[in-house]
Amino acid sequence: MAPRTDSELSCRARALLRVVAAGRAEITCSSEPDMFVDGVACCDQYTAHALAHRGLIVQTGPAGIGKRVRARLTPAGAEVLGGIGEAA
Repeated sequence: MAPRTDSELSCRARALLRVVAAGRAEITCSSEPDMFVDGVACCDQYTAHALAHRGLIVQTGPAGIGKRVRARLTPAGAEVLGGIGEAA
């Protein structure tokens, strides 16, 4: 699936992207990655899943299924935020 960078993301989705850009988010390694912010489960896992499925966030490295790793923006995610944050 190609990343989508549409500008019609919700305010909450953009806020989650900013959290990822700030280095405060972790995601689980799975097909439906759950997000944790500052160690606490995100209240909107549906949006977290959508960001991952759109190719706007990814895990920083490999880990076992269900394990948490730091989340990072993809180049498409950084583009949505106007280049804010690291996207490697």
